[in-house]
Amino acid sequence: MSPSFTPYDFCVLGSYFAFMLLVGWVFRKAITNTSDYFRGGGSMLWWMAGSSAFMTQFSAWTFTGAAAKAYQDGAIVLVLYFANGAGFLTSYFLTAARFRQTRVITAVEAIRRRFGKANEQVFTWLQIPMGTVYAGIWLNALGLFFSAVFGFDVNVTIIVTGTVVLFISLFGGAWAVSASDFIQVIVLMLITVVAAVFTLVRLGGIGELITQFPADSLLGNNVTTPAIIYLWIAAIVIKQVVNTNNLMDSSRFLCARDTREARKAAMLAAVLFFIGPVIWFIPPMAAAILVPDLGAQFPSLSKPSEVAYVAICLQVLPAGMMGLLASGMFAATMSSMDSGLNRNAGVFVRNFYFTVCRPQAAEKELMLAGKLVTIVLGVLVILIAMGLNKLSSMSLFDIMLQFGTLVALPLIVPLVLAVFVRRSPDWAAWSSIVAGFTSSVLIKTLVTADNVQSLLGLPHAISQREADDLILIVGVFANLLVCCGWFFLACRLDRRPRRQEEVDAFFRDIETPVSEGDADMGKDDPGVQTRLISKVAVGYGAFMLIMILIPNPLGGRLAFAGCGAALLIIAALLKRSGRRMRDRIRQD
Repeated sequence: MSPSFTPYDFCVLGSYFAFMLLVGWVFRKAITNTSDYFRGGGSMLWWMAGSSAFMTQFSAWTFTGAAAKAYQDGAIVLVLYFANGAGFLTSYFLTAARFRQTRVITAVEAIRRRFGKANEQVFTWLQIPMGTVYAGIWLNALGLFFSAVFGFDVNVTIIVTGTVVLFISLFGGAWAVSASDFIQVIVLMLITVVAAVFTLVRLGGIGELITQFPADSLLGNNVTTPAIIYLWIAAIVIKQVVNTNNLMDSSRFLCARDTREARKAAMLAAVLFFIGPVIWFIPPMAAAILVPDLGAQFPSLSKPSEVAYVAICLQVLPAGMMGLLASGMFAATMSSMDSGLNRNAGVFVRNFYFTVCRPQAAEKELMLAGKLVTIVLGVLVILIAMGLNKLSSMSLFDIMLQFGTLVALPLIVPLVLAVFVRRSPDWAAWSSIVAGFTSSVLIKTLVTADNVQSLLGLPHAISQREADDLILIVGVFANLLVCCGWFFLACRLDRRPRRQEEVDAFFRDIETPVSEGDADMGKDDPGVQTRLISKVAVGYGAFMLIMILIPNPLGGRLAFAGCGAALLIIAALLKRSGRRMRDRIRQD
């Protein structure tokens, strides 16, 4: 265990768990039915919905798998996160409003309205395992992080942290998760700014980072054919824009109070993705200079580069701040794992148990079923995370991107077309997935370094990095071509109107704004959530100010003072906003 992780850090981490329990306790009365539990009753304001959308797309994997990419190849990793920003910017202009206006509790209910009951079951039983695997990847990343910090065995760390995440997700519900997301967005941005500043001070400034980073070029290392990397950049941008704007991920905006709040939430997420990564990847890039031999520092890990962020933070952060950073990583992954636990439990309950098994089930029974399924999925996530730790031949970065390209992309392409193409037979959706999966199998089998070199007649062998990038490139473009081509072919082959009234009603809804007086608009007083969050922010801000008392140099004390003051200022602004909402309601 590193001596830089002090008893103060352990105290901070313990206090964080108490804070999480407090958030769940504060919002416990807000959960009365499955709508409250799985989407916050469709009552959240833009800053809470946007924070949750951002945190769902972002996890501890950023500080392990993606940090390893920054450590090895530099700023090229920013492409992935700027692409996320482009995706949410697209949501702001095109899809966030449409998704909120589907007026459903789970995303699969919207899929049923658009593509019928058969596709409801197809996507239910594809989404649940896929979401569970994603959650396993995120938990594996968190396990690596905590293993490096605490010095525990990775599998033990996965089991312990996975169990804690399971219990918090089980009892907190969407309100507690989203409330903690908002606070943690602020805390994470503050902490990562502190980590970047302290790292640059240790290194000697941004100029030293640029001149000393060990890369062959801006494209990174091991690049023999630059055209491959340029195509990789294009593929990443297309993939992330598509990934952010499909009907399955409409759940990000179903929690928003109305159409206006949903669009503002998308813009907030976009801004955070354009700003945050520039700060996040300074420490792992600096680690390539300051800690060039991570294997010696972390000999028990099969891929030491995946703890580059941890290694540099252990060296530069003041006492207590490392515990705060570890708390933030836990929160980020808890929010992301909600996709593999609570949200997927909601899909199971609302789109299988309720529609197929127990149509007469009362809300109390559905809530109980949701919690039981959450437990089962939680155990599966832990097992998957432990299994991923044995895949020594692939990095977390490649696992995440290839899974998203070869498995997730065929699933989501028809769900992007769903909100734009009116005339299509129901079978176009599930058959497009079959075509895409077939394409993915062929790509994974045939796209190898030797085959590419032979096919393109290259005079030199391509690197393993370029071979992995080619799988993503071919996967993105081939799956888009195959899935879109098959979908539109199905539209041409089968023009007979089926469920036309239901489909027309779906499109009328997604084109009709959710506004004041709409039956699906949240009924809760928006000022209540604002005032509650402001109280939580005051508590956490005061706690950070207390940490000034930790015996640190002046710079460390100022870091805690700045973070605490920022939280208190935000709390004051929220309290003021909540008071105005209350006064406005009283006047009406």
